[in-house]
Amino acid sequence: MTHPFEIAIRFENVCYKKGDLHILNQVSGVFYKGKITTIVGPSGAGKSTVLKMCNGLLSPTSGEIYIDGKNINEYLPTTLRKHVGIALQNAPLIRGTVYDNLSLPMTLQNKTLLEDEAVSILEDVGLNPKLLYRDSHDLSGGQKQKVSIARTLINKPKILLLDEITSSLDPTSTHEIEQLILKINEKYNVTMIWITHNLEQAIQIGNYTWVMMSGKLIESGESSLLHDSSNIKIQQFVDGGRY
Repeated sequence: MTHPFEIAIRFENVCYKKGDLHILNQVSGVFYKGKITTIVGPSGAGKSTVLKMCNGLLSPTSGEIYIDGKNINEYLPTTLRKHVGIALQNAPLIRGTVYDNLSLPMTLQNKTLLEDEAVSILEDVGLNPKLLYRDSHDLSGGQKQKVSIARTLINKPKILLLDEITSSLDPTSTHEIEQLILKINEKYNVTMIWITHNLEQAIQIGNYTWVMMSGKLIESGESSLLHDSSNIKIQQFVDGGRY
C-alpha cells in the first residue's frame, strides 16, 4: 500500500488488555506527518488509550508502535514526551502565574524560560502578553486552554496530542481554539491527533479521521469518510450526531 505522505506514527496490530478486558484489539493504522487526524467514536471505543500510547503513557500488551520510523521502545521517556506533546480537556494548570506555567517544561529540564520567549509563545496562541504575570486561576476557560497549549509548545514538539480540548468551552472559545490549532499546524508543520466528540469539528478541522468502536479501528481515511462511508456502523454513528 502506498501512502500519500510521510508517516509520523504507525500502529501495527496493537492490543491493550486490562485484566480480562480488551480495550484495544489488533489496531493497525497510521498518522501522517504535518496533518491533523481526528479520532472519533462512541465512549469506551479506545480513543484515549490510543492517544496515551502515542507518547508512552501506556504501553501495548502486544503489537508495535513506531514514531518517525523508530520503535517507540527505543525512545527515552523524556525524549519521547518532548517530541510528542499532549494537551488535555481540562487544561490542568499549576498554581502560580501564566509565566510559571509556561516555564514548567524548562524548569523540569533545569533550564530557564526567557521572558521574550514566553511573550512570543503567548502571541502565537493569541493571548495578550500582559497576561504573563496574571494568576493562572483568574483566567477564563478558553484562556486556560490556550496557556495549556502554549506550555506544550515550549518543547517544540513535532507531534501534538489533543484530548477533547474544546468539549467544555463555549462556542466562541471553541472557534478560537480551532483556529489556533489550524494556525499552529500550518506555521510549525506539527502533526496533530485530536480526539473530538464533535463530528462537524472532526470533518472541518481534520485532514484525516480514525473511526473507532469497541477497541477496533473501524475505518480511517480522509475526514470526508464520515459523510461518505459505506460502513453501516459508521453511518448509524454519524446519524446520531453528537453524543
